[in-house]
Amino acid sequence: MQDWLFVVPLLPLTSAIILLLLAGRLSPIVVSMVGVGSMGLAALLTLFIGIEFFASDAVAYQQVLFNWLPIAGASLDAGLHLDQLSIVMMGVITGVGWMIHWYAAAYMFGDKDVQRFFVYMNLFVFAMLMLVLGDNLILLYLGWEGVGLCSFLLIGFWQHEPNNVAAAKKAFIVTRVGDTALMLGLLILFSEFGSLHIDTIVTSSLVVDPTNLWLACILLVGGAVGKSAQLPLQTWLPDAMAGPTPVSALIHAATMVTAGVYLIARMHPLFLQVEGILTIVAWIGALTLVLAGLAALAQSDIKRILAYSTMSQIGYMFLGLGALVFDGAIFHLMTHAFFKALLFLTAGSIILKMHHQQDIFKMGGLFRSLPMTSTFLLIGLLALVAFPGSSGFFSKEAILVATYEAHTAGPTLWWIGVLGAFLTSLYSFRLLFIVCFGSAKHHLEEGDYAPSSQLVVPLLPLVILAVIGGFISLDFSQVFGPATHPHLPLWIEWMPVAVAFAGFAVAWVLYFPRNTSGSQHNQGALQNFCRDGLGFDWLYDWVFTKPLQLFARVNKTDVIDHFYHFVGWFNFSLNEVLVISQNGKVRWYLYGTLAGCALMLGGLVWWS
Repeated sequence: MQDWLFVVPLLPLTSAIILLLLAGRLSPIVVSMVGVGSMGLAALLTLFIGIEFFASDAVAYQQVLFNWLPIAGASLDAGLHLDQLSIVMMGVITGVGWMIHWYAAAYMFGDKDVQRFFVYMNLFVFAMLMLVLGDNLILLYLGWEGVGLCSFLLIGFWQHEPNNVAAAKKAFIVTRVGDTALMLGLLILFSEFGSLHIDTIVTSSLVVDPTNLWLACILLVGGAVGKSAQLPLQTWLPDAMAGPTPVSALIHAATMVTAGVYLIARMHPLFLQVEGILTIVAWIGALTLVLAGLAALAQSDIKRILAYSTMSQIGYMFLGLGALVFDGAIFHLMTHAFFKALLFLTAGSIILKMHHQQDIFKMGGLFRSLPMTSTFLLIGLLALVAFPGSSGFFSKEAILVATYEAHTAGPTLWWIGVLGAFLTSLYSFRLLFIVCFGSAKHHLEEGDYAPSSQLVVPLLPLVILAVIGGFISLDFSQVFGPATHPHLPLWIEWMPVAVAFAGFAVAWVLYFPRNTSGSQHNQGALQNFCRDGLGFDWLYDWVFTKPLQLFARVNKTDVIDHFYHFVGWFNFSLNEVLVISQNGKVRWYLYGTLAGCALMLGGLVWWS
């Protein structure tokens, strides 16, 4: 089955091409069958490949697609690399992606542009698969940019809304900052190693310039920070909620935001050679998870709350990477995909029923009106909180335990992680109590939407995975080395659980059973500060946007063009003056020659 590896990314690509070429000629049902069916086949094929791979105890499998750019004895083989890390990533992308596609077929029911939607979605999945399967950094980078382009198209899918277009542009521009850093890092790596094959770089015994190696690694971190929405390039992710809810689920759970985590995990042997770089990664993750938690506490939009929770959970993954628990970070990436996809898709069902209302303070009482959907929301939030026994519990626990004793992290970062666990619990149960309890402040939609069963059925596998996903045994020993199991005091292992229950208690006191009015969430300067993302948008607006706008106003008449116009005018005028001497009179030329000779003689005399 491993020989069929190339078919996995080929399936979503082929379906996207078919839908693009047959635009306007297929019925919505056929469009959904092609879009969803291709993802289902990709997920099924991934399952078979994974079973065979793990049954064979193979270390890695390399599949060369073609020889790329053979030039004067140098060439670059474009191929796919399959190991324990890439098979898990491929499983998350295709498996969770399939469920999101399945849900999207019902969610986008009746949308006139559903064919274009599935073209973008399947191209998105194809780009992400190439990112995680590419055996060299060029293929990874092409997939990296493809994911960025598709995110732009999907976030701004409803382009008739100016806010959606603005959000898409913001996501594209902010992530381009990180992408540029990544490109520069790849150029430095090529100059040092003479290759961009991942295996060549991570196993190389070449002695390279430590400064260049540090610079390359920090640029790679910059790329990861941009794509995974970590400090200081996190501002695009909450605004990305402008896209359809299945897009939000795909970006947050299965694809885009996990790319940065994968990059650092894949290149971890390189990072281990650079002193202090993983400590920076750990601190970025720790600060992001706390700041995102504070921002989530002040939100009223259900999707923005989940967006900030994604930033926070990716922060835990960065913390795990920095604490050298690479397998724990990927484990949390997988479990997070399960429960975060569940949360977003559940939120989408609620939004449809609420007349596209996303303000949690205008909801309430959903346990009575939507009991099954509310139960799914509860299960997803318990996994997010890392309730004992849930999928999120095992992965987050692995990260925090390793953080405490890691020489790149330590107790300080562990305490920050514990604080993040408290904030996660607080904003999660705040969301649950306001949305699902109290009196109803809404009227359920009974319009021309897909039946509820079509929105519920795709959620069932995610519900199961959110509950039992933590029991899935992942072996990354061939990629990251043997896993370590530190033996720490019980209070360290159970402190995150204790603070999670403390967050529940505080949320109970503050938000249950009180019916919070729609105006209460707008009070207070501190609350407004957190709601606005802790001022990062304001800061970047004053540091970058306004100076550029000022320069544009100053240069509205284009000073640079005026300068070049002057140069042209001067040369033209000089030519007009000099052309006078070209009159065809021999005496004029003779006088000119004599004058030139006189000047030359005078110059020689003066010089001597």
